[in-house]
Parts: sequence; structure tokens; C-alpha cells
Amino acid sequence: MGLFFPDEKNYFPEERPVGFARYKQVLERDWKRFFLVDLLTLGSLIPFGFGMGYAVLSSSVLVLIPVCILGGLIAGPGIAGMYDMILRGLRDNVDDWWHSYKKAMRQNWKASLLPGVVMCLFLGFLIFACAMLWWSTAPITLGTVAILAASTLILTMVFSVWWPQIVLFDQRAGIQIKNCILFCITYFWRTLGAAVLQLLWWIVMVLFLPWSAFLVPFLGVWYILYLSNFLLYDQLDQAFRIEEQIGEAFPEQIPVYGEE
Repeated sequence: MGLFFPDEKNYFPEERPVGFARYKQVLERDWKRFFLVDLLTLGSLIPFGFGMGYAVLSSSVLVLIPVCILGGLIAGPGIAGMYDMILRGLRDNVDDWWHSYKKAMRQNWKASLLPGVVMCLFLGFLIFACAMLWWSTAPITLGTVAILAASTLILTMVFSVWWPQIVLFDQRAGIQIKNCILFCITYFWRTLGAAVLQLLWWIVMVLFLPWSAFLVPFLGVWYILYLSNFLLYDQLDQAFRIEEQIGEAFPEQIPVYGEE
């Protein structure tokens, strides 16, 4: 028995398990689908990565801005596809992964462009600022560090709620942002914990470069997104009635518990 090796058991028991049993159930059943979609997501991030490398090495904000915009337009649909697959797993939709991925791309690519650009712009300026501070001969003040840390944490909280809405609902961006703010206030500690977990994950990955780079093809972005969405899913479902609304629109996607 192991987290990445399925047990010989029914994945739809009489009722949905909770806690670690639920975490392990979804991970054992769907990690291959997450891994395959993650490879496509990593591919969508390559232009942003190369562009950021050039912008930092050239120390040019004029290069940074178009790189982030173009990179966000490419990365947005890829990230949306990853979120879609993870949320399908959390609501026990076990349809063919490739068919589901293509369907998600057709439905979500337009809506994912704006959050993709916003995320890449913020991430780009954050990386650029950190690089400039690292190379700077002047001492780094605690105020500067606090501003960077607080803004990164707040944006991570917002994106943790924004991306699920992109792939689940057809709504205007203004409504989605409003929902993000209300959700973060209502479930502040849960959302904060998920955001802190994501930031710690990426900090560890950066600190242990280049050795951590060997984990990227295997863990990429899928594992930390699965873990953070697993922690938030019950609250997201309670706030947005995810399974109820999808069940009404697509009855065939409702899992039947108690059947092999």
C-alpha cells in the first residue's frame, strides 16, 4: 500500500471518506492524470520562464512587461487545465483525462487569459524585484521584505479562489474578484493556510536549486495545487455549491457511491 500505488479496492465506497483517507483516495486514483496534465502545464510556462530569464539578465522593465503579458496569455489556459483536472478529481469525476482536458481547454481558454496575465505580471515583478534586491549593494530593509511578503501572500490567497471559479463557472471577472474577497474574509484562516503552504513549497524549491529542479518533471505544479485545493475544497463547495450546480447541469457526472 502506498500513496502512489493503488490498493485493490473500490474507489467509490458506500460514502466518501474524509481527512487523510480522502486525500489518499484521490491521490492514488488520479495521480497519473494529474501528472500527464501537469506536463502540458509546464510546457505552457516555458515561454514565460525563458522571457523572465532574459528580462532579469538584461535588467529591463521594458522587456519584463511584454514578456509577462505574452507569457500570461500562453500560461493561463495551461494553468486552468491543471485546476480543472484537480477539481474533477476532488468531485470524483473519473472521465477519460484527455477528453476532459480538451473539453476544459475549449470552455476555459478565454476566461483564463486575464488571470494568466495578472498572475504572470505579478510573478514577473516579484522575481524581478527579488533579483534586483539580491544584486543590490544597499542593505535590504525589513519594510521592503514585509511589503513583498504581504503582497505575495494576499495575491496567492486571491488566486487560490479565482482559478477554481475560472474553470467551474461562466462569470464576469468583476463577480469572480468579489467572490474571492468575500471567500477570503469568510474562510480567512483556511485560505491563509493554503496560501502559506504554497509559498513555503516554492520557497523550498527555490532554496534547493539546482537539485530541486530534478523534481519539477515529476511534481511540477500539480502536487502543491492538489494539496492546497484539497484543503480548500469543502469550503469552496459550501460557498459556491460546486457539486450541486454541476450535478444539476451534468447529471452523468454525479458519482454513484457503493458501486464497483
